[in-house]
Amino acid sequence: MKRRAPFRLAPVTPLALVVTAALATLALAPATAPAQEETEDELIARAREIHDRVITLDTHIDFTTDNFTDERNYAMDLSTQATLPKMEEGGLDVGWFVVYTRQGPLDDEGYAAAYANAIDKFDAIHRLVNQYAPGRIELAYTSDDVRRIAATGKLVAMIGVENAYPLGTDIGRVEEFYDRGARYMSLAHTGPSQLSDAHSGEQDGNWLHNGLSEMGRQAIAEMNRLGIIVDISHPSKESIMQTLELSRAPVIASHSSARALSDRSRNLDDEALRAVAANGGVVHAVALRGFVNAEKGAAWWAAMNAAQAEIAAERGFEILDREAVAALPDDRRDGYAARMRRIRAAAAKRLDESGPPDVDVADFVDHIDYMVGLIGLDHVGISSDFDGGGGVAGWDDASETFNVTLELVRRGYAEEEIGMLWSGNLLRVLDRVREVAATIQAEEG
Repeated sequence: MKRRAPFRLAPVTPLALVVTAALATLALAPATAPAQEETEDELIARAREIHDRVITLDTHIDFTTDNFTDERNYAMDLSTQATLPKMEEGGLDVGWFVVYTRQGPLDDEGYAAAYANAIDKFDAIHRLVNQYAPGRIELAYTSDDVRRIAATGKLVAMIGVENAYPLGTDIGRVEEFYDRGARYMSLAHTGPSQLSDAHSGEQDGNWLHNGLSEMGRQAIAEMNRLGIIVDISHPSKESIMQTLELSRAPVIASHSSARALSDRSRNLDDEALRAVAANGGVVHAVALRGFVNAEKGAAWWAAMNAAQAEIAAERGFEILDREAVAALPDDRRDGYAARMRRIRAAAAKRLDESGPPDVDVADFVDHIDYMVGLIGLDHVGISSDFDGGGGVAGWDDASETFNVTLELVRRGYAEEEIGMLWSGNLLRVLDRVREVAATIQAEEG
């Protein structure tokens, strides 16, 4: 049984697309199909029942370890997009917390700093589940763990690694990260790592390996052997295609949308989407404004930043960049964050009255519809990229998670299909990756 707080329904744009022809041929499950034409209240109530029954899983949530301390942690209602109270309010059952490392120099000093950063983040996640909120959230390592923990009403934490740069030159760290709980890992982020070229090479021409390096190939083999899913959301297209040729197990894109709908280098084009489906993997559409609708998102952000600057000037407040905020003492940082929340709220109200339209949940679900039509429902999932740039109107933090389910119900998805999109497809991949690992280990004797 899910732990719930009273939900608040954020505005959701009405149906924007008819479900694709491929999906339309699927029969609605009798348990979820309305017996007659529904009122809006009845549709919302039916969506709420579905949302309560399925396991909702977000494959990509970023965090900073400043928010994983005795004094300040995710058991509290912080200003971040994902906290335990927000997950409980929105009915988000499973969060993959991401051990993210910014790409740095490919030398001993860079590798040492990257490794220290990764271990700090692994340790922070373990503190959350073991020290700060053991009665509210538990770490899962397998799909069976996910189902068992969710059935108790607890939230579920899982661990992904964004950028394998912290491996340095030690392939043995793949197993160390597995033992620390990592169940997916990407080989690059922005800028090439020692393992793989990155999507950002399209903009800056920075290519080192023409795809994967030899160590990158070894890392994929080791991830297959251990049972870590290969995440392809940030590597270059050439790296992705080489990974799909090499991997004996299904892969995922933990937070990538359809490039046909928003031309960003981290989104996947149709060729890559089809290749992931042929591999048996899953692409998790990401609710990040620019990756959902690049033009609409850019116009909204420009207006939002201008409105924030205008309101800050009116109030005699200085908006700081991210580095300057991080350098503030804790008490001043909290005060700064509180004032920025008020400024953002005022700016959002001003935009609602006279600004350009925001990217919203309907725009996001357009990507789900598109990918379902192109590669099939078995190969599509859902991610937010909260606290890493993600969020759209209607799903701008974890407390609004229900609105995604509501939009899927509006478009005619049945309960079983919604369960597959939210978690079933990813859990299937997790199981298959374990099976491949067991086979490889048996082959090695």
